[in-house]
Amino acid sequence: MKRTILALVMTLLVCNTGVQAISIDWVTVGNAGNANDATGYGSVGYEYQISKYEVTAGQYIEFLNAVAATDPYGLYNTNMDSDVRGCQITRNGTSGSYTYDFSGRPSGDESDWSNRPVNYVSWYDTFRFINWLGNGQGTSDTETGAYTITNWDGTNATVSNRNAGALVWMLSENEWYKAAYHKNDGVTSNYFDYPTSSDSAPGRDMTEATNTGNNANYYSGNYLIGSPYFRTEVGEFELSDSPYHTFDQGGNVLEWLETVNTKFPAYRILRGGSMGASFNTLPSSYRSTRPPDAESFDQGFRVASVFIPCDYILAGDIDDNCKADLADFAIIAAAWLSDDTPTANWNPDCDISSPSDGFIDTLDLAVLLNNWLTDCNADPSDPACVPK
Repeated sequence: MKRTILALVMTLLVCNTGVQAISIDWVTVGNAGNANDATGYGSVGYEYQISKYEVTAGQYIEFLNAVAATDPYGLYNTNMDSDVRGCQITRNGTSGSYTYDFSGRPSGDESDWSNRPVNYVSWYDTFRFINWLGNGQGTSDTETGAYTITNWDGTNATVSNRNAGALVWMLSENEWYKAAYHKNDGVTSNYFDYPTSSDSAPGRDMTEATNTGNNANYYSGNYLIGSPYFRTEVGEFELSDSPYHTFDQGGNVLEWLETVNTKFPAYRILRGGSMGASFNTLPSSYRSTRPPDAESFDQGFRVASVFIPCDYILAGDIDDNCKADLADFAIIAAAWLSDDTPTANWNPDCDISSPSDGFIDTLDLAVLLNNWLTDCNADPSDPACVPK
């Protein structure tokens, strides 16, 4: 019921804006109560959702066109368009009637640019985007919502702690770290060194149809793809996802985090490395720090959301997001052919055959495939969706 009410509220908010809503692809980060890594980061005591991909330039254009006709908060940086490494968002018109698009792009169609991560965004820009997103998009408020932003002086502002009841928010360092490195093998302190589900440094091979993954977009004597794009499309490395199935938490752009640098309170934390830095910025031991008003070609962000368990029992919906989809398949694949003797990769949630038999095998896969792409949120009347 709680999920239904939330969905209704969000639908009403979006419909009242009169504009096309952007869509965020979410993945669930479970294993609540996991321990910290040896680095001292990664423990999160609750389930939550994280955007599978970095916020894209196309999504940021929707935001700008909704709230920045005059742009009093400096949400647009001219370097987005003028820097060859920028995301190529162009501002048109005069203050009061600004519009934003990719009309100044150096080559290609708009579709060649819209699905790459936005860059040249400050820490403040990310909070305003998140407030807008959580408030229903359209022309909604950017200064209140998940965060309260006050005392804007044209460069800096005061940002509150995350407000109670926030539906969408900026990732804390622990939330980001867990999604990137935690092994997703139960409530443990087991972590990978890299956000590509590996303890080995990633390569830069974009032809992942012919390799085994563990690749990222970083600098190694040269840019991986160079001019004019520099940034790969989000999810380009389809076999290099994190254990929770996020993409590009290593490389492409550094990602702003909610967390303030406690040693230097005037600075904020970023993680993940970028297309302009070496692979040494990708491991779990690396963190970057910059002032909150900094805007650069190598900075972007992603977002988090509340996790609300599904109101339906759906055979094959292992991550409890009301869908039987690729994320569930990946969880089964990670536990494939394990049993409860126990084996290292045993996951009892994957033993979904009826009756359960203590093995993760073709019987469980058949259950998932039988309900493949069933979505109990979209169609709760589907016979496969049994109310809890």
